[in-house]
Amino acid sequence: MRLTRRGVAVLAGAVCSYAAGEVAGFAYFRGLAGVAAGCLLAAAATTLLRPRVEVSRTVYPDRIERGRPALATLLVRNPTPHRQRGFAAVDRAGTAAHEIQVRPLAAGVDTTYHYELPTTVRGRLQVGPLAVRLSDPFDLVHAERAVGGIASLWVYPRRHPARPARVGHPRHHHDGPITDPPLRGSADMRAVREYQPGDEVRHLHWKATARTGQLMVREYADPARTRFTVVLDTRPAALSPAAFEEAVEVAASLLYASAAAGQPCRLITPAGTDTPVDSGLRVARTLLDELCVIAQDATDEAPLVPPPLAATRPVGAIVVITGLDADLGPVRRWRLDTVIRLGFLKPAAGPGSITAVDATAAIAEWNASRAGTS
Repeated sequence: MRLTRRGVAVLAGAVCSYAAGEVAGFAYFRGLAGVAAGCLLAAAATTLLRPRVEVSRTVYPDRIERGRPALATLLVRNPTPHRQRGFAAVDRAGTAAHEIQVRPLAAGVDTTYHYELPTTVRGRLQVGPLAVRLSDPFDLVHAERAVGGIASLWVYPRRHPARPARVGHPRHHHDGPITDPPLRGSADMRAVREYQPGDEVRHLHWKATARTGQLMVREYADPARTRFTVVLDTRPAALSPAAFEEAVEVAASLLYASAAAGQPCRLITPAGTDTPVDSGLRVARTLLDELCVIAQDATDEAPLVPPPLAATRPVGAIVVITGLDADLGPVRRWRLDTVIRLGFLKPAAGPGSITAVDATAAIAEWNASRAGTS
């Protein structure tokens, strides 16, 4: 609750009138001050009576690529047996505010309002609650009351059409044992489990089926299945804020393309983020959620990969996304597939290195280097 300019003027007049009445001894001025004070109190009491409405909100889609349209739908309902007067309201989405003039509502009636949400900045956007603006007839006091809940809009980084990571290096014995979740699709049996619709009938395990009384199938793993790891540099000294946004777009493009191509993926950052997922579009959302809220939260002194993670090289293809002059540290000893450096254009250091000014150029070079691979 706050006084408007008119309310401040009335309050100042009340104080001056009362002071003049006390000094000059005129009851008229004291009475005038009392009337002004009474008006302010009545105005404040009026703003305490907020409309009794129910507010629900939906955001569609709840996950959207940066720059693409997203819509908020606001349903305002009058649950009382009496007519509700109209009122002004503000629905906030992040730092943006959308003003809504709610029409008068008859008993039990609802009305719907639509508006577009801002999607120009990557991140998780909080939408709501609805702030009802209340004022008195004389415009002396303004107040806002929160009504209804909140919703979230995940604004993903933009994705550029990218080729998945190439078949990569063959898996050697020195890469260590498989520690990822079980992978399906090859000739190495990992386990026997219950049959699920869609499983290959030729994989039925008849002995286990006879023993348990339920259909059981063999689950296979592929030790040589391509895996893809992205190391994204989140140290502030490595990338400027603008270049970091481009780096996030590169990471999102490569991880999404590789996951969609059936490759298990993993995201690592200097701050300790370690997000391994299996393949497929459904699990790719886990990586996109992570990249939606990721920030330059590592210290400048931190190594590119935390020591516990740097001790063992990830299996499969590895891509590092960093700045032009950033130090790779111990990661340099890994068998890196590609190092992508973003910033002002410089000549590439050699094979396995991409230098680009932005995500569009970086992905274009990536696609060109993988032309003809699968």
